[in-house]
Amino acid sequence: MSYAQRLTKEVTTDGSGDATAYVDVDYGLLSQIRYVKNNFDNGSTITITCEATGETLWGETGVNASTTRAPRQATHSTAGAAALYAGGGSAVLDKIAIAKDRIKIVIASGGASKVGTFHFTLV
Repeated sequence: MSYAQRLTKEVTTDGSGDATAYVDVDYGLLSQIRYVKNNFDNGSTITITCEATGETLWGETGVNASTTRAPRQATHSTAGAAALYAGGGSAVLDKIAIAKDRIKIVIASGGASKVGTFHFTLV
């Protein structure tokens, strides 16, 4: 039986309001990202990717408040065609797998020496 795990990272910006931080991940499917604002400036830009693959996990500008995001990626057939619901409908989405990688958190316009906390839930 597998269990959910939560990885937490507090991020502090430099004097320019920017920061880069990392979270080591052994393996898991990303279920959600919880951002707790603490005191980052309104209008912060948050970009979260997998370091080795460059896959985007969350990218948003103008973030003003604590929030929870549940990022998903599009799925495809073995031929590379987009998997769609019911004859040309919406894309089929699934959790993002992370294995032996680091989650890279990049903050821009966060305000000088400000703090935010990120919680990553993996299943």
